[in-house]
Amino acid sequence: MTYETVIGLEVHVELSTASKIFCGCPVTYGQEPNTKCCPVCTGLPGALPVLNKNVVEYALRTCLAVNCEISRITRFDRKNYFYPDLPKAYQISQLYQPIGRNGWLDIEVNGTKRRVRIHELHMEEDAGKLMHDPWEDQTLVDYNRCGVPLLEIVSEPDLRSAEEALTYLEQLRGILQFIGVSDCRMEEGSLRADVNVSVRPAGSNEFGTRTEMKNMNSFKAIGRAIEKESLRQIELLNEGGRVIQETRRWDENKDASFPMRSKEDAHDYRYFPDPDLTAVHVSEDWIDQVRRELPELPADRRKRYIGELGLSDYEAQIVTGHPVISGLFEDVYDLTKLAKDTASWIMGEYLQLLKDKNCGPENLSLSAEDLAAVVSMTAEGKVNRVTARKVLAAVIEDGVKPQTYIEQHGLAMVSDASLLEDTVRRVLAENPQSIEDYKNGKKKAAGFLVGQAMRALGGKADPQLLGSIINRQLSEA
Repeated sequence: MTYETVIGLEVHVELSTASKIFCGCPVTYGQEPNTKCCPVCTGLPGALPVLNKNVVEYALRTCLAVNCEISRITRFDRKNYFYPDLPKAYQISQLYQPIGRNGWLDIEVNGTKRRVRIHELHMEEDAGKLMHDPWEDQTLVDYNRCGVPLLEIVSEPDLRSAEEALTYLEQLRGILQFIGVSDCRMEEGSLRADVNVSVRPAGSNEFGTRTEMKNMNSFKAIGRAIEKESLRQIELLNEGGRVIQETRRWDENKDASFPMRSKEDAHDYRYFPDPDLTAVHVSEDWIDQVRRELPELPADRRKRYIGELGLSDYEAQIVTGHPVISGLFEDVYDLTKLAKDTASWIMGEYLQLLKDKNCGPENLSLSAEDLAAVVSMTAEGKVNRVTARKVLAAVIEDGVKPQTYIEQHGLAMVSDASLLEDTVRRVLAENPQSIEDYKNGKKKAAGFLVGQAMRALGGKADPQLLGSIINRQLSEA
């Protein structure tokens, strides 16, 4: 029997507000354990929550960006459960009146477009973090993360493959970064996903029994988990077994999932309205203000880059992959008016520098003016691309100015026609065997001669121009 995989995602996004959702504790990462918490976020008796208005505005911004209907009255509820990382034994969340419903995102995978519906978007507080110490055989609790503001974006079960799920997540991450509500650093837990997977006979409209894998913070792990869990369920059904609704733990080292507990339903959490928080009234004026302040979204920016600047779809995808990268592209283009050249440098040398330094775009110190100078001088033939790469590396490592570095190190490209001609003649005279090889049909010999001429000129020449001179002189020899 042929089966179809059905996937729904619950995406948890830590917001980049300065303080937590219900108290004044700072939202920071990597601090000493239990140093950024207070009676409110640890739930001590008598402490009362006060809603952070910026959290609501970030939620409104996200609702508009993912096409949600915004609730004019939204309330908070208590989700009751006991776990060591939840000191007050309940989480303030939203069940009955979430801030957003009925949104959608369009994705495209292998030429097939799909609309992924968003069931709801709600605000809630994060729990603490458990740290397991196998050496001491104990578990430690850090409550710094308690009360960090979260948005939970719950999709409908509209995804049908791991590739579609990852495309949806990548697109959602890009939107969240561009509108400035989260840095979405998965390695720091700022973006996590609960992955719901089920299978059903192809063509069926009935859903199968789903399982859930919680708190996954790696695209690679999410993709593998979906593929493996789908295969596990199919094999189980083919053997005559049945799928049990449960929460499973994904073990990346073993490339497999393992059962944790039976899946709870909403009634197991005994939700009820939070008595300490009043309803939030969202006015049309407030929504209009947030809408006016929304920046250009990645999809709209890609369309503009393709339609107005002549970039290819692939180029537009890459340069809108992160708001810092897109901002750098915009600024460099404004200075150079060279869209294709700028995109080429960002997709090539710039991304390679990020990879070599193992850092994000926000951590690489490079001004638009300096990159624009390198792009322009290369396009104008003042330096060749190989030399320009060295200049760019020096700009980043030593903070020098491109033009100054080129002048101080004598890197300007040789443009003297007679010098180029003389250099080529000398190289040909020194390599008679290469001339013979070229005449005998070994065209690679010309490439060797270009390399020798470049070496003789200290790398300060246009390889294509040298190649044309060499080919002409070889034909005359």
